Amino acid sequence: MVPDGMIGMMLGAFGILLILGAIFIAVVVWAIKAVRGAGSGDTMRGDEAKLMQELYQGLSKLEERVESLETILLDRKDRD
Repeated sequence: MVPDGMIGMMLGAFGILLILGAIFIAVVVWAIKAVRGAGSGDTMRGDEAKLMQELYQGLSKLEERVESLETILLDRKDRD
């Protein structure tokens, strides 16, 4: 049995991890652009566009996993 406060704390931790992951990815993309010396930023190179798509897909999968974990935790709470 998991106490109610613990479930809320775990869900909050998952949310924070998701936000920190998004920030980390944004910093990585910014660093890659800085290293490559991106011009005006209006046009994306093919590699950068591909990287952005991969990052978006990865974040979407991460979001689905977090939602699944939230569902499992809430179902467990309801059973207890």
